[in-house]
Amino acid sequence: MVVSFELGVEDLADTRFALSPLHEAVVSLRVLREPGLSALHLPWRRSVLPRLAGPDTELLLSVVSALRTLPDFLTPRPEGFAPPFEEELAVVRRTAPEVVRADLLATHAPDRLPAPLLGARSDPARLRDALCDALERYWELAVRPSWPRMRLLLEADMTYRARRLAVGGARLLFADMHPFLRWENGVLRIADMISRHHVAVSGRGLLLVPSVFAHKPAPPLSPDGAPALSYPCRGVATLWSREPAPDAPALAALVGPPKARLLALLDEPLAGVELARRLHVSPSAVSQHLRVLHATGLVARARDGRQVLYRRSHLGDQLLGSPDPPGP
Repeated sequence: MVVSFELGVEDLADTRFALSPLHEAVVSLRVLREPGLSALHLPWRRSVLPRLAGPDTELLLSVVSALRTLPDFLTPRPEGFAPPFEEELAVVRRTAPEVVRADLLATHAPDRLPAPLLGARSDPARLRDALCDALERYWELAVRPSWPRMRLLLEADMTYRARRLAVGGARLLFADMHPFLRWENGVLRIADMISRHHVAVSGRGLLLVPSVFAHKPAPPLSPDGAPALSYPCRGVATLWSREPAPDAPALAALVGPPKARLLALLDEPLAGVELARRLHVSPSAVSQHLRVLHATGLVARARDGRQVLYRRSHLGDQLLGSPDPPGP
């Protein structure tokens, strides 16, 4: 089964990239439901499972069909480059009930609609709202904490793809995107689909959406949908790997041994005089190092009566390898 996009010159000129946090949240449900789908995401799955339970999870997992397809209305085409999750979810909340019903029945065979989705026939609007509420909670618990890291990876992929397009045109852009993709004579073909259809893009342009959780290219299920293609981004194997602990000698080489020792002491607010006493140096020497550390954002300071207290900033914590603070 092959889905194909026929792209004219204007369509190639209008081809663009976008990020979609909603798309990532929805597609991650596949990995949550089928751990064997991608071993690369098992660390993420293990970390979020303890936070998820109850009807929300059951409802959300039910939208993934036996063939791993997802209803199109849950992943609307992003209108901007990187719309906030809340804006994308608001678009889903406005989906017409008849579209919700049709998409869910197209995703699941009519006689195989899971029990949590049976409301698609009798009250699709109510089911749509319940799915949106569950997705909102799921985003906060399972995806949002990792979104900054994911976004950096997605943006790196887009930078790579844009360079490929600039150097070698559409042929080079799609050449290494995925083995199921083939560009030939103005037509982009996507193999291993569950249906067969041909889409003449006809001036609408093609939207490319890199995805952390996608395991293969995925166009909309319906040929009537706006031309878009989600594809697996590069570098996912590094996404959940632990960062190496900072090397103390390397930190000292970077900022100098005196400043490195000062950073290590500033777990709690301390005055310059106390720091000088602990380090067995003069207050003026400590003051000089503190000025540099404060100017570079590694140390924060606040006045307490007649003395100034210093403490390591969040940036300083990161440089030193200290755990994140428990609250704002």
